[in-house]
Amino acid sequence: MEPSRVVEALWDRIQARDWDGVALLVAPDAVVEWPVSGERIVGGKNYVAVNREYPEGWVIRVLRIVAAGDEVVSEVEVPHESLGVFRAASFWTVRDGRIVRGTEYWTSLGADTRPEWRAAFTEPPQPDTAG
Repeated sequence: MEPSRVVEALWDRIQARDWDGVALLVAPDAVVEWPVSGERIVGGKNYVAVNREYPEGWVIRVLRIVAAGDEVVSEVEVPHESLGVFRAASFWTVRDGRIVRGTEYWTSLGADTRPEWRAAFTEPPQPDTAG
């Protein structure tokens, strides 16, 4: 399977809570880093478990997937009914149809406050009207 399709299938299967299907896409020795929270997930089983155990109330909206060879970048938005809206920029390495490495930057929208010194140069984001 094309690397971009592997990542697309990953998000589709996570959204569907198809944990056995997710396990087929993540290599048993995969390593996924979450630098924002200082975590490293070693092994496909642990990656599936972390996602499976996350508190319910969320949906995944894939915003974009961009690929170059076996390197794939995805951006997703994950609204949660009680925890707010999260975004993730994920950098994946796919080999032989499986994810072998990932670095994901998860944050919640508005988590960082705008410094006053930038106020004269910026404005709040506008709602996406294209999609």
